[in-house]
Amino acid sequence: MPKKQKFPYLLGSKWTARHNNWGWRHFQVVNRKDKGKWIFAEMVASCDPSVRFWINAQQLKDSTLWSAGWKTLQEIARTEEDSEYFRNVD
Repeated sequence: MPKKQKFPYLLGSKWTARHNNWGWRHFQVVNRKDKGKWIFAEMVASCDPSVRFWINAQQLKDSTLWSAGWKTLQEIARTEEDSEYFRNVD
C-alpha cells in the first residue's frame, strides 16, 4: 500500500493571512517541496506575483495565522469574534 501523501491538495490552494505579509493578505500556493518529514509551500500574493516566500506547510493549519480560501476583512473579523466568544464560554 503506498504511503499517504501529506497535504495532497496543497498545490493551487488559496489562503488568507490573518495579518499582512509584505502588504498583502491573499496568497496562492504555486509550488511545494518535500524535504524529509517537512513539507514547504511557496506562497505568491494574488495581487502582486513579485511577492513570494516559502513557509512550512504545517503553519497553514494554524488558524491564528492563516485561513483557507480568500476571505474578506469582514469574514476575518467575524471569525475572530466567534473564536473570542467560544473562548469566553468555556
